Amino acid sequence: MAVIWKSAINEELRYEAEFYRQRYLHEDMALSHWPTQTIGEFAYVTDGPHGYHIVDELSPIVMLTAKNAKDWFSERDGADPIAGSVDIKNKRSSLEAGDIILSTRGTVGMCALVIEESLPANIDQDVARITWPDKQHLLPEFVVAYLNSTFGQDRITRYASGMVQQGLSLEKVREIPLPLLSPETQAAIAETVRAALRMRRQAVKNIHESEQTLLRALGLENWQPPEPLTYTRSSRDAFAAGRLDAEYFTPKYAELEAHIRATGNFTSLGELLVLNERGTQPEYAESGLLVVNSKHVNKGEVRLNDDNRQAVASHKALKIKNGDVLINGTGVGTIGRAAPYLHNQDAIPDNHVTVLRSKKGSIDPVYLSVFLNSLAGQYQVNKWLRGSSGQTELYPNDIAQFIIWIAPDEIQKSIRKAVDDALDAKRKAAQLLNAAQRAVEIAIETGEAAALAFLNVIDERNSPSP
Repeated sequence: MAVIWKSAINEELRYEAEFYRQRYLHEDMALSHWPTQTIGEFAYVTDGPHGYHIVDELSPIVMLTAKNAKDWFSERDGADPIAGSVDIKNKRSSLEAGDIILSTRGTVGMCALVIEESLPANIDQDVARITWPDKQHLLPEFVVAYLNSTFGQDRITRYASGMVQQGLSLEKVREIPLPLLSPETQAAIAETVRAALRMRRQAVKNIHESEQTLLRALGLENWQPPEPLTYTRSSRDAFAAGRLDAEYFTPKYAELEAHIRATGNFTSLGELLVLNERGTQPEYAESGLLVVNSKHVNKGEVRLNDDNRQAVASHKALKIKNGDVLINGTGVGTIGRAAPYLHNQDAIPDNHVTVLRSKKGSIDPVYLSVFLNSLAGQYQVNKWLRGSSGQTELYPNDIAQFIIWIAPDEIQKSIRKAVDDALDAKRKAAQLLNAAQRAVEIAIETGEAAALAFLNVIDERNSPSP
């Protein structure tokens, strides 16, 4: 229980007990021992354009939203490409590498460092851009580590407002205090964040190389698909396929399949599987198995974290098991995305995720996921989609028709190793980011010497073996 003197009530006249939780008061006391500077004192803070933005599929500029601000580093995945005129009219919110973006509405507090890979980009009205010229005074990597620490996140949670939907005003962002740690401590924390980013980039490179290995072995690395202006198919072909949409009969799909068949070592995906089933609407609960939906199925990785809800599962319910491959059956920008499930704990798929379980010894699940994510798989995804724009579906029966190249064992093993190395790099990156966050907290609560000693131990653990 916290007892607060009336004289200690802050200038906003906040009386609710939640505002004065013991945890928050402890953090206030710890910060009071440090010189601080508010974000507004050293940085320019703004949000993005309000209202509708013009989508331009040919534009290289994207509109980052709150979902692109999570997990420490900005991402372009799922972001709408926007017309150049939108960016020109809103240069105040046009992002640069080294900026920080912070979600201010809905899921408040998701915070990321803007990296080159996500540019060029702007932000929407629910994201704050934090930028400043003197990035030697306060290092961006240190600032993002502080904002992702318990001190930063609790401050954001404490000052957010709203009943149904939480929001954090730009003024409250500007009022967030940062402790002025020594340049040495900032540099050590910043280098830990940079090391994590290097590992993330290495993981992306490994995944890309696994796909290139596949396409090179299949002879598709430099393949140029045919793009005729017109093409015809007979009504007999249409009725035999049960399809009347022109996309299904696009010549490039037929040529790709012919190329795979020419290897002499192929089969339909359905022949490789003992299970090909989409999940159902979960019965969500406070405890139970974690639920995997389409946003958790990333290219090459199924993410399990605090974002996964839980659900009750009967003994007959479809469960995801280690070694399964998951593929998204719906969702703009996510449909057809596949990943191997390499976690030891069972999970539940929702009604947008299809579970593929291969026959023992028939094909490596990691290789299969890479194949599905490659050009060879994604062309078949596009061929078998059903429905109109925004309402497309990829059904299990159609997934079973995919033509799969059964690569030699050495190629499957090589691809498996590249993916395993990528996942290992991602795990190490996550450990480093946790260490950077914890080092901020140790420095504030215990002292900079303790924080530096902690990071030295982390560095020794992550140094390559001699």
